[in-house]
Amino acid sequence: MLVPHGTALAVVDGTKFELYRNGGTDFEPRLDALETPELQETNYSAGARLGDDHSRHAARTGDGSNDAVDESAHAIAVADWLNREVLQHRIDKLVVVADPRSLGEMRKRYHKELKTVLLAELAKNMAGRPALEIVNALKS
Repeated sequence: MLVPHGTALAVVDGTKFELYRNGGTDFEPRLDALETPELQETNYSAGARLGDDHSRHAARTGDGSNDAVDESAHAIAVADWLNREVLQHRIDKLVVVADPRSLGEMRKRYHKELKTVLLAELAKNMAGRPALEIVNALKS
């Protein structure tokens, strides 16, 4: 996939958020790391569907359901941050690389303006990987 010069890349998983900008060319991207913003993971409404009894049970048994709620809240916080950046015209081209679960949560929150600047999505967990691996995944 072509990644135009200046494109912002958001690389996300259930706990990580990395932000890059393509400082290279369209055909030979060079991902320059940007400062990762502080996210406000206050939206735990995604976990409401689990119900209070289920959440208490998960806390006692360690079945991971609370982790799923935390991961959903993280993905929602990333999507909300990206929406703000697009609406404030600080991002005008965007590629999102995220694990499938986070990507699904994020898509539910995309503002219509974000959808207009979104060039591509890659449903793959690349968070924490070297920039060269991310570029290679985008090329394949």
